[in-house]
Amino acid sequence: MTQKNDHSEVKLGFLGRGPLFWLIMTAVTTATVAGLALSEAIEGSTALIAMFTAPIASMIAMFLAYLNANAAQTTTCVGKGDAQRRYIKRVALFTSLYLASFAGLTFLDQLGETPLAVRYVVAVLPGLAIIGVFWSIGRLIVEETDEFLRMLTVRQALIASALAMSAASIWGFLESAELVIHLDAYWYAVVWFSGLFVGALINRIEYGTWGSA
Repeated sequence: MTQKNDHSEVKLGFLGRGPLFWLIMTAVTTATVAGLALSEAIEGSTALIAMFTAPIASMIAMFLAYLNANAAQTTTCVGKGDAQRRYIKRVALFTSLYLASFAGLTFLDQLGETPLAVRYVVAVLPGLAIIGVFWSIGRLIVEETDEFLRMLTVRQALIASALAMSAASIWGFLESAELVIHLDAYWYAVVWFSGLFVGALINRIEYGTWGSA
């Protein structure tokens, strides 16, 4: 799908699909992995982390889709989109680190006995990659020169934080009452990123644009 503007074409969406499609795919794949984990159909943390390639890929597609859609609305504005392009490059870098790190975890698991220091380093890399994504969003807020887009990005982050902290609080109390199983803490980062896309959807509904992050 394309939109023509001053005899130039701007690609909308990603792989012919809009942001809403990839938002739904992210939710479906995340819910599937969560269901498999809760039903104990997936054994071992390595297998669980590997299953997250599907929602992560959907998240990346979502980023690209709504940035392309937003760029189509702002192509007449000189300089607009520079901050978003840098943001996408940073997210791509840290996502690659994330994928490479859990591939390393899988490799170490197959090797069996490995030095404890090596396991610590490889195990902490996925978390550092997630921190890198958070930093990328912070840099986007700082570097975005369009005040409206910056406001939308801040809204997304606040909505995501509210959803993640609410989920953590509710699940924590349910767990303390022994009503649900224990969840590893990295699940709340997954909820946060899902909330980021919920925030983008709310931006789209209220303001007609997906925002920047």
